[in-house]
Amino acid sequence: MILTVNGERRDVPDGLTVAALVAQLGMRGRVAVELNGEVLRQAQHPEVSLREGDTLEVVTFVGGGA
Repeated sequence: MILTVNGERRDVPDGLTVAALVAQLGMRGRVAVELNGEVLRQAQHPEVSLREGDTLEVVTFVGGGA
C-alpha cells in the first residue's frame, strides 16, 4: 500500500501498524506521530493499523544544547 510519510510517498506492506512503520524507519526512543492530522499517543502506536493513502508525520526528539 502507498502512504505519505514526512512528505514522501512510500510503499509498505498491507496491515502495517504505526509501531511497525516506526521500527521500519529505524526510529528509536521518543517518537511523535501525526496520522492524517491527528497526533497519536505512543500507547496507540501498536494498536493503529495503517490504510492505503494515509499521511503521516513522524519525528524523533533529540536532546542537547549548550
